[in-house]
Amino acid sequence: MGSLGAHNVFVYGSLLADEVVSTLLRRLPTTYPAFLSDFHRFSIKGRNYPAILPAKGDKVLGRVLFGLSDNELSILDDFEDEEYLRKSVEVQRLEDGSKLQSFAYVWADVDDEELYGDWDYEEWRRVHFESFLAMSSEFADDRIAVRPKE
Repeated sequence: MGSLGAHNVFVYGSLLADEVVSTLLRRLPTTYPAFLSDFHRFSIKGRNYPAILPAKGDKVLGRVLFGLSDNELSILDDFEDEEYLRKSVEVQRLEDGSKLQSFAYVWADVDDEELYGDWDYEEWRRVHFESFLAMSSEFADDRIAVRPKE
C-alpha cells in the first residue's frame, strides 16, 4: 500500500461516494463529515464533477478521508489531474466543531468562466454516478497496470 503517511483529504464532490473512493484506493478509509469555510462549490459547464474556489462567507459541506498513505495521496493527485491544485486547508468536523488540517483539491483556474451556480451531489448521484464509477474503475485499473513493481 505504499508508505504510511497520515494524510487527511477533504472531499466535496464525486469522492463523497464510498464506491468511488473504494474503487480508487482499494479500501474505504475512516471518514468524518466536515465543512470548509470561505469556499464555494461550483458546477462546471460540460462536466459532471464540481470545483471549489475561495468565496468569503460561504462554506462547502463534505467529508474528510483520514490517514491516507503517500501512495493513496498520489492516486488522488493523479485522479484530480492538473485541473486541481492540492492545497492545505483547515476544515471543521460537523460532529464537534474541532478544526484540523487537511488537503483539498482546489480548482486551478480562478478566473474560469465555465464555473457557475452550485453543484448538487444528489443530482449527480441520480444522473452521473454509474458512468462516473465505471470511469473511476478504468482509471484505477489503468494506474495499477502501469505502476512499476515495488
